[in-house]
Amino acid sequence: MKETSERNGYVELLRALAIALVVIGHWLITALEREPDGSLAAPELMATVPWTQWLTLLFQIMPVFFLAGGYAAAGSWSRCRAEGGTAAGWIRGRALRLLLPTGAYLVPALGGLLVAAAAGADPALLGMIGWALAMQFWFLPVYLTISALTPWLYALHRRWGPGSVVLLAAAGIGVDVLALGSDAGWAERVGRLNYLLVWAVAYQLGFAWRDGGRTVRPWFGAALAAGGAAGYAALVGLGPFPVSLVLVSGEVVSNTNPPSLAMLAWLLAQCGVCLLLAPFAKRALRPVRRQGFVGPLGRASMTLYLWHMVPVLVAGAAFYLTDLAPEPELGSAAWWAWRPVWILVLAALFGLLLVALRPVDRLLIRLALRARPQAAIDGARRPAVLVAGVAGTVWALAHWAVQGLAPNGSPDWSTVLAFTVGSVLVATAAGPWAAAEATETAVRQGS
Repeated sequence: MKETSERNGYVELLRALAIALVVIGHWLITALEREPDGSLAAPELMATVPWTQWLTLLFQIMPVFFLAGGYAAAGSWSRCRAEGGTAAGWIRGRALRLLLPTGAYLVPALGGLLVAAAAGADPALLGMIGWALAMQFWFLPVYLTISALTPWLYALHRRWGPGSVVLLAAAGIGVDVLALGSDAGWAERVGRLNYLLVWAVAYQLGFAWRDGGRTVRPWFGAALAAGGAAGYAALVGLGPFPVSLVLVSGEVVSNTNPPSLAMLAWLLAQCGVCLLLAPFAKRALRPVRRQGFVGPLGRASMTLYLWHMVPVLVAGAAFYLTDLAPEPELGSAAWWAWRPVWILVLAALFGLLLVALRPVDRLLIRLALRARPQAAIDGARRPAVLVAGVAGTVWALAHWAVQGLAPNGSPDWSTVLAFTVGSVLVATAAGPWAAAEATETAVRQGS
């Protein structure tokens, strides 16, 4: 089934909506306080005010991003196959789309931490800043790995149809039951498979949505939404799972570390709502002017996702370290009354940052074109180079997601090296880059 512009607009809207809610959710729950010794602390709102954990049902929206990603990947991979492209070449192109903006974010982030450490800044403060700069990184290794598995996941979809979604969901259920039922270290390690299996369910649903035609009708979305919501309520009410859909300190069982049965149920509910609303959204987005508004938001999703905690650090230094910001009791009525002002300040700072990042975006376009993201990868060695590069970057990103960018007050150079070498291997896996003249021409032509 050929992608229509209307549906593609809805997919871009879902992607932009998912990122926007993640950004607002992080800004909403971020709390800063100045300690008596003058240092800056970040108390955990959801541990201090437990009722706020219910907010994660709205703001844990990444299942929608994986659904939209699967839909887009199905179309991209299908076109690549039709044009005679290779799996390795396609995977490299998708990896570059993630690694280039991530690298552009890491250069100033790591550089700033290194300069601050050399200047004698408090290691504990740098550790907190490094964690804040990488708190969103959990998504990157998961999405990069699932993207790299797309040719095989799509083959599974072509063979089994919606049954492939059931297969992945069943595997995720089995893994979580095994991990919950045993205290052995091996069971915990097996449980980490759900970082891929559970999120791949939404990704696979994106395949079914794009190619399903009459199979994925609104009634199917309604059934998923109702069944997923009922399953989540039962698992939280009767089972061992917490309400929160993000990690909260002190939890014995987590819904996201790795994704649990409750996360899987809510994932199905969210994806079901998206499928249910698809026909109405297509009609609402039909005017060209609305298409033109949604598209840029979707394409800017990586920039928004990567950089959105930088305004928090700027505002913290500008208003909290200088005692300019009011500091009512965490979770009090006065604290909530100041939240809209806090978010508006962050939005204004973020807008200025995005304007400043425009030259970086143009540079990334040039680098992407010179890297020839659509180039085929031939020969026996180059696919192995690509695999090694993807593996190195996945390992580095996962390490940063857990430890932060400065776990002991300064960057971990082994992780920096793994990401750098891995990115270079991915970029060079197709051979020499394009000539600069050809790149400039392509940029001028709007490629």
